[in-house]
Amino acid sequence: MAQDGAVTRDDEGVDASEVLTNPRSDRVKAVRALAGRPVRERHGRFVVEGPQSVREAVSGSRTRVRDLYLTAAAADRYDEIVTAAAARGVRTTIGEADVLAAMSPDAQGVIAVADLLGGGLDRVIDEHPRLVTVLARVRDPGNAGTVIRASDAAGAGGVVLTAESVDVHNPKVVRSTAGSLFHLPVAYDVALSTAVRELRGAGMTVLAADGSGEHDIDDLLDVAGRAPDGVPDLAAPTAWVFGNEAWGLPEADRALADAVVRVPLHGRAESLNLATAATVCLYASARAQRASGR
Repeated sequence: MAQDGAVTRDDEGVDASEVLTNPRSDRVKAVRALAGRPVRERHGRFVVEGPQSVREAVSGSRTRVRDLYLTAAAADRYDEIVTAAAARGVRTTIGEADVLAAMSPDAQGVIAVADLLGGGLDRVIDEHPRLVTVLARVRDPGNAGTVIRASDAAGAGGVVLTAESVDVHNPKVVRSTAGSLFHLPVAYDVALSTAVRELRGAGMTVLAADGSGEHDIDDLLDVAGRAPDGVPDLAAPTAWVFGNEAWGLPEADRALADAVVRVPLHGRAESLNLATAATVCLYASARAQRASGR
């Protein structure tokens, strides 16, 4: 029987036989420990925090959700999460508010434990994407998550995080994607040279975004769909490569691309941050591809 007046929903897959009340229990500690990369890799699982991200995780098919934890209030408020979890056979347990907070201070009353995403590059290429984002040595979790979200919004078919980039399962990355992590395939721990070779082999033009670029993205938009020889066509299937927040793309990395493109600065700003520049580039390609019907 459920304790402490918690909701009872046996018919919807909620474990009504117990309510987690001890924030120092081994089960709570095990979930909290998944905030660390070594523990995630050892157990093959990661945490998904907050109603928006958890809703997308349990509603999609790109990852296997193992456990769902909610406060009684959250279970009542987010009935659609409970229902979706039940439909997928996810074990769902009610916990007191301090228990959920001990699992994660960012849980907002809802947290899930899921299997690590399959990280192979083939997951992206097999989707036959027209637009792909490649993050080269991007180490800030908030930036990486925001670019994944922007990629999803722009209609990209996948994201690749190269070796030396932040772990895509880092809790802050997952939160920053606002659920987009579960909408599109994400490859990780891929050498940049391998990503470029395989994406080019799949028929994609590889463009590096850098302030020193020979080509101006505004000019490329003007000729999209009818670009002259030697000028990259934004209407073509494209993989964009974005570099590290602090130093961008070194010359060796830029040399791997088919062309280097800059985002013009019309005002007095010295530069754009990674997420903003990536969003501009991705939407430029999305607009060109949509206009050309490709």
